[in-house]
Amino acid sequence: QATDWKKVGSLRLASSKERVFELKRAATMAKSFGLEMQLVSAREARALCPILEVGDVELAAYLPSDGYVDPASLTQALARGAQMKGARIRQGVTVTGFERDGRRLRRILTDQGPIDCETAVLAAGMWSRELGLALGLRVPAIAVEHQYLVTDPIPDLPRNMPTFRDPDLRIYYKPEVRGIVIGGWEEGTPAFGEDGIPRDFGQQLLESNFDRFQGLAEAAFKRTPIVEKVGVRQLVNGPIPHSADGEYVMGKAPELDNVFVAAGFTYGIAGGGGAGEMMAEWITEGKPSLDIWPLDIRRFGYHHAAKAFLYPRAIELYGKYYGMGWPKQEHHAARGIRRSPFHPILIARRAVMGSRGGWERPNWFAPAGTEPVDRPSFRRPNWFAAVGEEHRAVRERVALIDQTSFSKAEIAGPGTQAALQRLAAAEMAKPVGSVIYTQMCNEAGGIETDLTITRIAEDRFYVVTGSAFATHDFPWIEAHLPRDGSVVFTDMTSARAVLNLCGPRAREVLQRVAEENVSNAAFPFATARRITIGAAPVLAIRIGYVGELGWELHIPTDYAAHVYETLAAAGAPFGIADVGYRAIDTLRMEKGYLYWSADITPDYNPYEAGLGFRVALQKPDFIGRAALLRAKTEGVKRRLCSFTIEVPPALDLAVVGGECILKDGRPVAVATSANFGHTVGKSILYGYLANEDIAEDGYSVEAYGERYPARRHAAPLYDPKNERLKG
Repeated sequence: QATDWKKVGSLRLASSKERVFELKRAATMAKSFGLEMQLVSAREARALCPILEVGDVELAAYLPSDGYVDPASLTQALARGAQMKGARIRQGVTVTGFERDGRRLRRILTDQGPIDCETAVLAAGMWSRELGLALGLRVPAIAVEHQYLVTDPIPDLPRNMPTFRDPDLRIYYKPEVRGIVIGGWEEGTPAFGEDGIPRDFGQQLLESNFDRFQGLAEAAFKRTPIVEKVGVRQLVNGPIPHSADGEYVMGKAPELDNVFVAAGFTYGIAGGGGAGEMMAEWITEGKPSLDIWPLDIRRFGYHHAAKAFLYPRAIELYGKYYGMGWPKQEHHAARGIRRSPFHPILIARRAVMGSRGGWERPNWFAPAGTEPVDRPSFRRPNWFAAVGEEHRAVRERVALIDQTSFSKAEIAGPGTQAALQRLAAAEMAKPVGSVIYTQMCNEAGGIETDLTITRIAEDRFYVVTGSAFATHDFPWIEAHLPRDGSVVFTDMTSARAVLNLCGPRAREVLQRVAEENVSNAAFPFATARRITIGAAPVLAIRIGYVGELGWELHIPTDYAAHVYETLAAAGAPFGIADVGYRAIDTLRMEKGYLYWSADITPDYNPYEAGLGFRVALQKPDFIGRAALLRAKTEGVKRRLCSFTIEVPPALDLAVVGGECILKDGRPVAVATSANFGHTVGKSILYGYLANEDIAEDGYSVEAYGERYPARRHAAPLYDPKNERLKG
């Protein structure tokens, strides 16, 4: 069935130096994935699209494989294809309720009778949040108003003119019946249906607002002067879905075992085919064939679906839809949702906060005389030097890092060890006080979680994972625990504050204030003990993510400020420093530590990621064992490698991941993560290489359209023998 697909290509304009950098970065990433993207001059852009005024345009990106489709025709074609394969489509049916049996949806109640379910997909567009709440799900997707205008016919408009976007002017264009459609992304657009979307609302339009659209219209007159001459036929205003972070909301609902969600499709037509394929795989195979964690509903926490957060953040992101894609950019609406006990102390010490999982966390600390605010850039940002000093404080002296935002849980009961042996790839039958770094894998051997588990008693284990991963990792663990009452899972995140005391002089500081012996003999690496700091009870875990001697100090929240003040005073003679998360990333890159969701995901197994040493194949049975045994005996076809960019002086560009790694000039990988190592004085990147592409030399990295010689490294760049970590 015809979909009226027009493969006319698309243009994206850049009329500022910063936008040129953004386009060059996008083109480099496209090269990594084999997508054809051409950077063309303003004159070439005008030749493709003669109605453009390009006097201020510096560059454009051209995608020849792009185009546009008639949404109604495509929808009808998809529906017809589904019916040909046995689907039944029922229209005009109102959902009135649900019947659940524990964690399963048993029946959907409608005004035309009940529908029994084996599997259900909540794909109700802007009604998804309300229906989700009725079902016991929290779906962070709403609707906001979106306007676009339709011009009168434009004489001599080329038949195959590309669609085009001008993000600097925040507008987009596509042909429409001898004229064009011009839309844009307004700052402060109104929400739609905040107090409930009318049940009978269908395809109605909302009242248009020319005053609100005026700035975008003037931008359109500037970029395409012909529009002002031919006039406007109609200004259309209608609701458009939007999620808490502007991306799709997809996947298996954490709260129910047989319900999936597909909502928040702001750009639904563009992604509909791929989203449909991923959802079909998720339902029939148990997981999608691609890593789509940035779209997974489990990336959201409780607060994301709350009105107080969801509406302000969605409206901010809508207005920024064409905003500059700065590296390390933070959002500003609906901040301060979760704060550690150290928050006021750190603000007084000039912390510049970021947000992760709703938590306010220190990204970096502004030195006296500098403005404590982010100024992101495609080159070295304003925090670069300050982060370098924090990095050196950890490497050379001692530091305190607020890591309260860690997601933390206790798993307890007589069946706990057996359950964790089944879940974890590492050996869990370790003595009380052991700290175990492990992955939990799926049946295919892919890494579902990457965390530490501390045995705090014979029948109690303490789990620590990343700030934003609780809604992913904890449901995965709980879903695989026995239901017979022999194991109890308790989220402890809000009950414990965490300070990371780290650096070569960390033991000297800790010994000054701890009642117990913290020498290496008494308190070795990868062990945990309960100690007293000042007057506070603390679970001290000798592990870390920065590659230096250190302890994670897990503190009851009411004692937290006291512990910070005690350590800060004891550390003053040693030059103790406050350190933020941006320095953590530079430190872990040097040490070869990996980050789940970037360097390791369900797409990769531990042997590919260089983590095979954590896999205990001697255990008779754990999830993924068969696949991992094959990976070890037969070998893997790709491996995670580290690279440095070899350019003197050090590269001035912000290398943050997504760069193209080349071998003998041929693209072979995309950088999973990247940062500058302040100890090694070079930019560091990680990327997966096929075995046939692993060699001693011949590598380069393309960043922002420029190529730089690179060197592959076979071992961590810092302390490869772990002498500083374990000393």
